Amino acid sequence: MSTTPVRPSVRGTDYSQELYRKGWYHSFEFPDGTRIDGVVPLNTERERWGRFPLPADLTGKRLLDTGAWDGWFSFEAERRGAEVTAIDCVEVPHFLEVHRKLQSRVDYKVLDFYELTGAGLGTYDYVLFLGILYHLKHPLLALEMVCSLTTDTAIVESFVTDGDRWREHTGDVPTMEFYETDELGNQLDNWIGPSVSCLLAMCRAAGFARVELLHASGSQGGAVCYRKWEPMTDPWQETPELLAVANTRTMGNNFLTRKEEYISCWFRTAEAQVTREQLCLEVGGFGVPALYIRHEPDGSWLGNFRLPPGLRSGWQDVRLRFAGSDFGQTLRVAVDMQLRPANITLVGACDGNNFKVQEITVGDRGWVSCWVQGLPENCDRDNVRVMLDSTRLTVEFVGEQDPDGNRQVNAEIPGSVSKGDHWLRVECAGVSSESLPLKIA
Repeated sequence: MSTTPVRPSVRGTDYSQELYRKGWYHSFEFPDGTRIDGVVPLNTERERWGRFPLPADLTGKRLLDTGAWDGWFSFEAERRGAEVTAIDCVEVPHFLEVHRKLQSRVDYKVLDFYELTGAGLGTYDYVLFLGILYHLKHPLLALEMVCSLTTDTAIVESFVTDGDRWREHTGDVPTMEFYETDELGNQLDNWIGPSVSCLLAMCRAAGFARVELLHASGSQGGAVCYRKWEPMTDPWQETPELLAVANTRTMGNNFLTRKEEYISCWFRTAEAQVTREQLCLEVGGFGVPALYIRHEPDGSWLGNFRLPPGLRSGWQDVRLRFAGSDFGQTLRVAVDMQLRPANITLVGACDGNNFKVQEITVGDRGWVSCWVQGLPENCDRDNVRVMLDSTRLTVEFVGEQDPDGNRQVNAEIPGSVSKGDHWLRVECAGVSSESLPLKIA
């Protein structure tokens, strides 16, 4: 049954008439003393910049200004020494006018926001994401993109629904309004209105290690989003022992950045109680907060984390610390790495329980241990296949390569397998070993 939509009340302030009258959104003061009076007063722009926890001297740093408009923040960052890239979805003549007047070297590009990660711009120490979020239909995706482009700190400012009342909602589930047409500010490209707690929660969910409220008042809120944990200068907790890391879905050590991937980490500690807020994981130099923690029956602990955005292809170091400790030992995961097996050779196989060569005793189930050469460095239990005739066995373990170039691969043989003679082989990335005779007893 179709219904006639009821127009909701309009939120926010409509600046279109003031912008039409003044012609400029940003205000400027030039070295020759001339000024431009835009919708946003110069003192307000300077106060906003003063809130940002950025170094006064940005020499040697790269900064991205998204949705630069007339460009005040771009040119201010350049004035402070940064190498600046400014983007907007349309070419703004006023930006070009100021660019010429200042003889600026800001790299100005016309890009839709969602084109950013595929534009080959690289990464930036600092990203300004000011007043853009509520213009985008896919806000969490946009924040993940901002996170992937940031190596140090991002500043996120947005329209919020409860800037003056956010303290009343600190214990509530975060909320976000959706605007189908022009309900916010009488503009068709305003899509969402998060509460302050929702803005902070989305920044955390996007992959930033730390998110702090910068300001909230009226209809505006801001957050500072860090990619790294605070440096530990005076540790007061014992360092946890990181035992193993794995892809939560595959239980392997390979991860793809194009997928929604999660990391499971097992660790030991003398601490009697551990909360997820205490865990500080670092992957490829980027911090990532814990989503879940569980005490295991063997006394170890399991923590689950999102794979942080912006990782490069290759082996990435994984380290864990508590909020009050140093980092412990380093393990590795493979990110966006291709599998390149050589000629795979099944050197031998034995019973995983009694070590009898090429004869496996199977009751309810049995175990076969294989020694294999030629597997790629980033092989794991998800991409290595052990085949008994045409049956794929469940791989439970893939060991590190020994000095002779062998890897141990353990697989489970179900009790339903018929007794007698069979053929065993190992495959990886479309490459297969020769088959080895195997007797099931």
